[in-house]
Amino acid sequence: MEIISIKPLLAVLISLICALLIVLSRKNKNIRESWTILTSVTKFVIVASMVPTILRGDTIAYTLMSILPGIPFEFRVDAFGLLFGVLASFLWILTSLYSIGYMRSLKEHAQTRYFACFAIAISATMGIAFAANLLTLFIFYEILTLSVYPLVIHKETPEAKSGGRKYLIYTLSGGVVLLLAIILTYSFAGSLEFMNHGFLAGHASPEMLQMLFVLFIIGFGVKSAVMPLHSWLPTAMVAPTPVSALLHAVAVVKAGIFGVVRVIYFVFGVDLVSELDMGIALAYFVSFTIIVASMFALAQDNLKRRLAYSTISQLSYIILGAALLTPSGLTGGILHIAHHAFMKITLFFCAGAIYVVTHKKNISEMNGIGRSMPITMAAFSICAIGLIGVPPVCGFLSKWYLSMGAIEANEVFFVFVLLVSSLLNAAYFLPIVFNAFFKEPDDKSSVGEAPPFILIPLTITAIISIILCIVPETLNPFLQIVKEVVENIGWKI
Repeated sequence: MEIISIKPLLAVLISLICALLIVLSRKNKNIRESWTILTSVTKFVIVASMVPTILRGDTIAYTLMSILPGIPFEFRVDAFGLLFGVLASFLWILTSLYSIGYMRSLKEHAQTRYFACFAIAISATMGIAFAANLLTLFIFYEILTLSVYPLVIHKETPEAKSGGRKYLIYTLSGGVVLLLAIILTYSFAGSLEFMNHGFLAGHASPEMLQMLFVLFIIGFGVKSAVMPLHSWLPTAMVAPTPVSALLHAVAVVKAGIFGVVRVIYFVFGVDLVSELDMGIALAYFVSFTIIVASMFALAQDNLKRRLAYSTISQLSYIILGAALLTPSGLTGGILHIAHHAFMKITLFFCAGAIYVVTHKKNISEMNGIGRSMPITMAAFSICAIGLIGVPPVCGFLSKWYLSMGAIEANEVFFVFVLLVSSLLNAAYFLPIVFNAFFKEPDDKSSVGEAPPFILIPLTITAIISIILCIVPETLNPFLQIVKEVVENIGWKI
């Protein structure tokens, strides 16, 4: 049943209002930052209040206006969109706390612009999550692109400006390809409305539909950082760590992933993608990214760049799960949207904590740092082994379902890909952990932990990364939402 409610619109608007209040409060940093915290909590409450309705099997909709014939500017909250919305809104709370500690500790400039653009970016993320059709999603997708640009160039150094230009060239080019795909979709089907089994079947020749599928993958593949469309992401690591943490571990890159899954399951549909032989083809394509990006990560001494290449590899896990077109594959892929977010945001938080305290960026400079920053490096270690796929951290659960999905598809090759990737993950994460705890520090001075506003969020996300693996299935909120997604498509898990 579809329920009409203004809640999706409120979830989008509240952070836009927050951005305005931040600008108006620019002369008083305490009030400015209070607006950020208050709004992030309120947004999460609004989004979380929709969970019971969606778990009952209903959807929530709200229409603003008609853009084109048959294409309203409309929000519709289904299980898949809700998962993305819950994830982004919850992590905004923790990142807001972290940002306050980070920006104050480093006495960063242009903090009002930073917090205002952050709020606009989260608003755009909610719009993407709750978009009812491709055009509404595209509008917020491009707002997200533009709002993140000032965050990427925040430091205003030549390196930051160069990274910002590269980010814009890549993401805006991807947007042009995506718009072309949307126009062609409308010309073929006369509709852009997301449906559980897709809506394109029978509306064009197989060759045209294959071409359209490729255009969508390219359009969304830029933000998804699929190779060779990935190089903007490591360059964008010049941004402040909180930006790297939320926008490059959750909002920006996950918006691309979200779009890919929407296209496969809600535009084309499982049957059509299978008939076109595009699912397994896509799975093989992203397997290249999974392996090669991990090999690039091995060569990085800068910690944030190593994490960036790890992200590029891990994002393709999600696409692989979706492309397998099996219940377990999709479950593992969507679960990894949430699991990767908690684990990777923790790692970025830890990198930022190390920088705030020691001003060190390179792994080769971090020998023995676990002795002076034990909580930070314990959190780092937990999430590093989680991304490798070792229990009791949630990354194990994702990889288990992905492996089962590959077996269900009779494609054992992808189990091998996951195993090799895990070995590479271990090769670039475990030396960091070993050096931090078991090597003598290069600098004998005791530095201590980062301030509480930085330390508390990374501790919470590390603990949640464990909880999401060990809690019973009935108490795991993300698994319950993912089950609803899979059942809406017509499968059981």
